[in-house]
Amino acid sequence: MNQARWQELSAGYGKLRVAVVGDFCLDRYLEIDPQREETSIETGLAVHNVVNVRSQPGAAGTILNNLVALGIGEIFAVGFCGEDGEGYELRRSLAARASVKLDYFVVSELRRTFTYCKPLVLRPAQAPQELNRLDSKNWSPTPVSLQEQLIASVRSLAGKVDAIILMDQVDLPETGVVTSAFLSAIGELARKFPQRLVMADSRRSLRGYPPVCLKMNAAELSTMTETPPSLGLDELRKLAAELARAQQHPVFVTLSERGMIGAAPDGATTHQNPLPLRGEIDIVGAGDAVTANLTAALAAGASLAEAVMAANVAASLVIHQLGTTGTATREQIARLLTVC
Repeated sequence: MNQARWQELSAGYGKLRVAVVGDFCLDRYLEIDPQREETSIETGLAVHNVVNVRSQPGAAGTILNNLVALGIGEIFAVGFCGEDGEGYELRRSLAARASVKLDYFVVSELRRTFTYCKPLVLRPAQAPQELNRLDSKNWSPTPVSLQEQLIASVRSLAGKVDAIILMDQVDLPETGVVTSAFLSAIGELARKFPQRLVMADSRRSLRGYPPVCLKMNAAELSTMTETPPSLGLDELRKLAAELARAQQHPVFVTLSERGMIGAAPDGATTHQNPLPLRGEIDIVGAGDAVTANLTAALAAGASLAEAVMAANVAASLVIHQLGTTGTATREQIARLLTVC
């Protein structure tokens, strides 16, 4: 794909309507100045002085951030947060982003806001050093009433959008948005709207998902298919093709330093090598950038190979952004395409 084709393809992004459905969290960064370190009089322990706090949407929110960066016309956030300070920050951050609609985003007193709190030590002329993360999660099943509200939301949106992205970020099943009941509803919608693009990603497993597009990494493919994690590229392409044929929808597999595979239901596959590294990297958020860019490109009419190339370039841009969970704009992708 050359720049002219990218410009033609991405020119349609402003007309797209995309629903991002799943586990939204707050990414809260605590910037620590080590030169201001003190010692607690009471405990004798080191005191890390936070000189700046910044927050942004994470998990499903990272996918949403990437769609915003691409200039998607309308983005519907479907998920929940708690009635707490983190929830306030998350909603405020979402509302500040262009084209984001919060009509289907629920504030619930029954849940805590999923939060990744990331302390960063900042030293001059050095990459940020991330300390142990402090997470806040829900450890009980999502209340049935909240599940029903979210299912009603996605049913309402299914006929109005060009694409739906599912993001299952929680570690403990049934504690987030994408519960078994929710997946059952997605299966019904997939049958009702067979041409609707649905892209699913899960940090636990995509096994048992209804017939939709699947995006995963190599380790997740290995777990899902019960195959060794050290397979060669040809074997991985074959596995992805078999899975795409079974799903009757495309399957995408990210392979870290080996690039990315796309497989179509007819057995055709494409592979893109990663772009060369251009400095120090941080892989956080790369997978979410891939999910967003695959979905946007396919919804705009890209071929399998074009979608994989766009996503590959976006991932390369994101991993070179340190101390944050980055995004890639259409202009940045266009510039980097010149070296592909």
